Amino acid sequence: MSETRIDHDRLFKELLSTFFEEFVLLFFPRVYEHVDFNHLSFLSEEVLTDVTAGEKHRVDLLIETKLKGEDGLIIVHIEHQSYIQPAFSERMFIYFSRLFQKHRRRILPIAIFSYDAIRNEPSSFTVEFPFWAVLDFRFLAIELRKLPWREYIRHNNPVAAALLSKMGYNEDEKVEVKKEFLRMLTRLELDEAKQRLLFGFFETYLRLSDEEEIRLRNEVNTMEEKEAAKVMELIVSYEQKGMEKGMEKGMEKAKMDVAKRMLAKGYDADTIHELTGLPLEKIEQMKK
Repeated sequence: MSETRIDHDRLFKELLSTFFEEFVLLFFPRVYEHVDFNHLSFLSEEVLTDVTAGEKHRVDLLIETKLKGEDGLIIVHIEHQSYIQPAFSERMFIYFSRLFQKHRRRILPIAIFSYDAIRNEPSSFTVEFPFWAVLDFRFLAIELRKLPWREYIRHNNPVAAALLSKMGYNEDEKVEVKKEFLRMLTRLELDEAKQRLLFGFFETYLRLSDEEEIRLRNEVNTMEEKEAAKVMELIVSYEQKGMEKGMEKGMEKAKMDVAKRMLAKGYDADTIHELTGLPLEKIEQMKK
């Protein structure tokens, strides 16, 4: 799948907004101890303008919550970074300062680096002179590709399961990573919507070839019988959903082709709608 076609922001937003508590527990247990997760609200999207550079930047996730035992509020800013960008720590500080100026609340900034290359990303931005330190801004950071994936497979945590697909495995380990992801999914026993979210996230970033899928099935068959049955049921279920989705797309394309031919022959939109079932709005768009 082409990198440019992946909507990284949407995928990470869906994952973290659905499993925000699990995300904090997994990566920041000290923060987890202090946050009251009974008071969570996801604020509307923030667009911050950099007047000097003439650019607009979108803040990915803003979560408003309370600290345990205190009335004070904090805003957690999660920045998903899917590509390498110079001066990222400076941009994080600009985000922080603009948000603080607007909300006047304590802000906990978190950056998630999810690109494939391994880099040493700074987690601070400083302004200092030889005689005086003016600013030491620090933020929490996660560099997914540096994380050893095997250390996360024992966690009964949906975020750990999904993010295995972005951690530090090599090409030879892809089959094993997916096998462990499926095992985690069966242990979590989530409802279908959440299970589908995790599966879709994982498959976006780690997709096996046909040969690797065969190897996966062979490895599943060597597992303990009851667990193997659950994992295989999961594989078959999502294969069927994929086939059904493919058939739906094929039928939609066929209807579109018929509608185009009917338009070329002068049929009106109402007649095309009645015969193909396509929405009138879509038919009108095809005229343009």
